[in-house]
Amino acid sequence: MNMDKILDIAIEKDASDVHLISGNKPMLRISRELVPIEEMDVLTEDDMNEMYDYLVRGNVDKDEVFNATRKLDTSYEYSGIRLRVNISVANEIPLCTLRLIKNTLPPYESLGLPEIIRRATYQPQGLILVTGKTNSGKTTTLNALINEINETQNKKILTLENPVEYKHNSKKSLIVQKEVGKGRDALTFSDGVKNSLREDCDILVIGEIRDKVTMEAAIEMAESGHLVIGTLHTKSCAETIDRMINFYDIRDQASVKYLLSSLLKLVVSQRLLKGKDGRLVLVPEVMVVDNIVSGIIRKDKISVSEIEDAIQSSDKGSIGLINSIATLFVEDRITLDQAKSQIEEKNIEVLNRTIMQMKIRKENKKQ
Repeated sequence: MNMDKILDIAIEKDASDVHLISGNKPMLRISRELVPIEEMDVLTEDDMNEMYDYLVRGNVDKDEVFNATRKLDTSYEYSGIRLRVNISVANEIPLCTLRLIKNTLPPYESLGLPEIIRRATYQPQGLILVTGKTNSGKTTTLNALINEINETQNKKILTLENPVEYKHNSKKSLIVQKEVGKGRDALTFSDGVKNSLREDCDILVIGEIRDKVTMEAAIEMAESGHLVIGTLHTKSCAETIDRMINFYDIRDQASVKYLLSSLLKLVVSQRLLKGKDGRLVLVPEVMVVDNIVSGIIRKDKISVSEIEDAIQSSDKGSIGLINSIATLFVEDRITLDQAKSQIEEKNIEVLNRTIMQMKIRKENKKQ
């Protein structure tokens, strides 16, 4: 197995991911499509064990974590390119997914993110969340925000990541990046968050809020006068609120709702679609937590549809998913079928109406 050759081909073809699975040829993900490396042989069990040795390189802590949990998240550098590595097991054979991290971050303006998100980073304290499913570009958005703050604000930024993907150099801000995991800079995200209270940082970036302990620590950090930016694996702004509250027991939910209604400043939920030109297009849903949204969060029973309606009708900078999708269609960047596939059947009529209104406004502007 020639790992160097696989990685060279992946870099040359601008792949986002490499999949190494026994019984298959090495596969690349290029613009969302899975493409085999035809000139290479089918991978064997021996190849996969060789791959493990290549990536772990005798690191005792990493080997111990993998043997105890049957999975390992780590990073690796090859030819100046950083790789996010996940090794797991199927049929007792290691398999591997590698994410290629580009050395240069795209400029914030090029991502298609609304200006309201950048402006939210000037808040002196509170909680900002970037959410979305796997492969929705959350890490890129998060690091573009860090870079934007680094270039424009005089802050101390502390990041907790597993693994560290983009390496930032201090510019106008002072940046400290910590890797989370056994044998690394912080054992767990929650440990890292708790210690950050003593590190005099202005902005804390949490690579992933995945449990109640980390959520509690993030809220405590925001409550104590810091700006906290984190990510969650949820598919909409409304689902994000629901997920955060459900981290807690029912008896604690009322107090958590009150805290969130005052500390949460903005949620962006994003997804990526393959545009008509073959490039990936960002579809953002943005929820600015204004008085109306705060009131909904504090209610005894959270209504997802009520939150969605509040986002759609807000005049405080929120952007509804339907509006984002309609805009991309009217700008001829995605097809109507793609637009419809992103929303529930019950909202198709609303989408059609929104598209029609946007087209009328566009025609009126031309005149």
